[in-house]
Amino acid sequence: MINPLFGFGGFNAGFSMFEILFTLMFCLIFGMFIFTIIKRISQWNKNNHSPKLTVDATIVTKRDHVSHHHHNNHTTHSTTYYVTFQVDSGDRMEFHVSSSEFGMLVEGDYGRLTFQGTRYLSFERIY
Repeated sequence: MINPLFGFGGFNAGFSMFEILFTLMFCLIFGMFIFTIIKRISQWNKNNHSPKLTVDATIVTKRDHVSHHHHNNHTTHSTTYYVTFQVDSGDRMEFHVSSSEFGMLVEGDYGRLTFQGTRYLSFERIY
């Protein structure tokens, strides 16, 4: 007998198409979740093993990113802050900073940037 979904032999073994798709989607979403966790732990570990560097840099630009999250009957917002620094060689680096740091940093300021891997540590303004 030919099964239209699985070919010869009646292989369906009690599984509906919905169960198969549900299982595949669950595995895909779970896999992406695990991948993201492993990637973040890997970056955290890499930052911890990177040297702390202090370089002369200029604040080139600042930006923020607002995320909207809808929950049942209400919406919440979260803001992530970024600052781009340019070092004397001309290279640019963008770092995630706290809201209090973001408020204290001004485009055009020149000073000493301290960072570790992709982790922003501090900026000491010279002028």
